[in-house]
Amino acid sequence: MAPPLWELVTITKTFPGVRANDGISIRLNAGEIHGLLGENGCGKSTLIKILSGVHAPDSGEIRLNGAPVTLGGPIGARAKGVATVFQEFSLAPTLTVAENIFLGRYPRRGPLVDWPRMRREAAAVLASLDIDIDPDRLVGALSVAEQQLVEIAKAISVDATLLILDEPTTALGAQEIVVLHRLLRRMKSRGVAILYISHRLDEVVELVDRATVLKEGRVASCAETTRLDIPSIVTAMIGSSVEEHYPKEHNARNETLIEVEGLSSAAGACNASFSIRRGEVFGLGGVIGSGRTEIARALFGADRVTAGRIRIGGRPVRIRNPRQAIRAGLALVPENRKFDGLFFNFHGGPNVTSAALGRIRRLFLLDKGQEGQVTADYIRDLEISPAAATKFVNLLSGGNQQKLIIARWLFAQSQVLILDEPTQGIDIGAKLAVYRLINDLTARGCAVILISSDHNELIAMSDRIGIVRGGTIVGTLPAAEVTHAHLVQASAAEAARTAA
Repeated sequence: MAPPLWELVTITKTFPGVRANDGISIRLNAGEIHGLLGENGCGKSTLIKILSGVHAPDSGEIRLNGAPVTLGGPIGARAKGVATVFQEFSLAPTLTVAENIFLGRYPRRGPLVDWPRMRREAAAVLASLDIDIDPDRLVGALSVAEQQLVEIAKAISVDATLLILDEPTTALGAQEIVVLHRLLRRMKSRGVAILYISHRLDEVVELVDRATVLKEGRVASCAETTRLDIPSIVTAMIGSSVEEHYPKEHNARNETLIEVEGLSSAAGACNASFSIRRGEVFGLGGVIGSGRTEIARALFGADRVTAGRIRIGGRPVRIRNPRQAIRAGLALVPENRKFDGLFFNFHGGPNVTSAALGRIRRLFLLDKGQEGQVTADYIRDLEISPAAATKFVNLLSGGNQQKLIIARWLFAQSQVLILDEPTQGIDIGAKLAVYRLINDLTARGCAVILISSDHNELIAMSDRIGIVRGGTIVGTLPAAEVTHAHLVQASAAEAARTAA
């Protein structure tokens, strides 16, 4: 039997106070897409950093074509054919797309950079991915989804024998995911070994050939025994079965809580109208760029509103900035929680209370003791990591960060919560926790606006879905009547509109 192209043999890595990898062995074959799965904290990130040369293992071997190799750092790993797309972008926003793709290895003509050649080769890489982005555009001017595609193009531009992708579809819509998966299958047919990490289990099951599941730093299910179906993977990941992947509760009441008419903004919301009942989840479906986030930001006052009327509880409200939105009972859990949703220089307490400081104020001072008690209560009730009480939030997992933002709006007593990609980049256990929180919110009589690029999630967790195109809602259907075809057709129509 021929040796695998790449192999990890009993890899162990320990950091102060924690053994991140404990005797992990994985075989990565040429021409195979191998899934690496597990909850946050299971050891995936450490393992791919070892394969990428960022960390050296304490013990164990890395083998290439059966022979032990020492990577000696990220540059050495890249020289040996390892290309990695990390979840956190490594792009320079002030440089062009072409400059980012070839950063650190610009083609040269003698002592000078060969700019025309670099632009041509960057355009060729982008074309191979079906990415319609000008190589001369500044990366800082691109959307999050476009930046993700540039990050992938940057890795693929290297002649790699092993391609590692860590949550590559987090910021991508349905059409971009189709393009990416098509490319990965093409690379697989050329003999590249691909290690694919994703919390979107439906796409994992559809894409990968084999999968290894990690739990608490060890292999919980090896590639030879992992069954590629969601129930089996979930059981291996969390140690128990999950009866429903999407535990939806229907709590909608007959009372209308919020009515929006003709909402438009300078950023792209265009004459959007809808209403939501108490206890209802209203989903916004559409491709990235269709205007879903623009509607959400306009409703929250984060973008300048140019037209529209809003009524909450039957009373008209004026919302021109987030402060007015918060006072009116609206809340926003943004798509990019790291930049728009959290204060990374604070621990959990200030992040929870920041939207309603008046509730913990004693005369002119903040009552830090009351803030600590409030934080402790939410940590208990929402099952947030106890570390959130004392650690800066950038040290917490994505799921804990997301629950802290939701705790903020619960503390602010918000009635309408806008959740923009609330499960993006978090593991199955944290996703289930967010779904249960959505059920708790609607049971309290709150209305939820759910934006999700995961079609299964959007359909399963919504009561009704509004199809968004060009910043407006072109149709509304009960979620039970919405199919993937509705959303795919909406995406296709939006792509045709944009091209025209």
